[in-house]
Amino acid sequence: MSIGLTALRPALHDDAEALATIHEDAWRSTYRGIIDGLELERMISRRGPKWWRTALSRGVQIQILEVAGIPAGYATWGRSRMRELPFEGEIYELYVRPDHQGLGFGSELFTATRAALARARLDGLAIRVLKDNDEAVRFYQRRGGQVLMTSRERVAQTTLDLTVFGWFAEERF
Repeated sequence: MSIGLTALRPALHDDAEALATIHEDAWRSTYRGIIDGLELERMISRRGPKWWRTALSRGVQIQILEVAGIPAGYATWGRSRMRELPFEGEIYELYVRPDHQGLGFGSELFTATRAALARARLDGLAIRVLKDNDEAVRFYQRRGGQVLMTSRERVAQTTLDLTVFGWFAEERF
């Protein structure tokens, strides 16, 4: 799908370098101060181009956002991993390069990914967000996400609080 200077499309194997760069830039910008610096760098280093090529080879669904022909964001999505919730779909990750944030590109990517979930007949949507990631919490609240529950996840020596947002199947975007 193309929208003026932006395009949204499924990721290709050739996108592995760009995905790694977007991931690295977005994670450093987003999680600095939330996740311990050394652990954050370890987590980022595990997601290089080889990791992305493997993910694509295994069929991981990845939506790429391009701005003026250059990858500027991505979302990964598929069947919900939270079986206890009444949602079939989940957006696992949604990141936009820091220099492209606040310009509406995240909204375009979110909407396109919800449409991809609907085309895959995955009704309803759940998203897990670090509770201390204030920008992401506000982003999903503004898009009508309902807080369903909180949980905790252990990352190295730190336990992080998560907020789970949901959108029921009858909600149309």
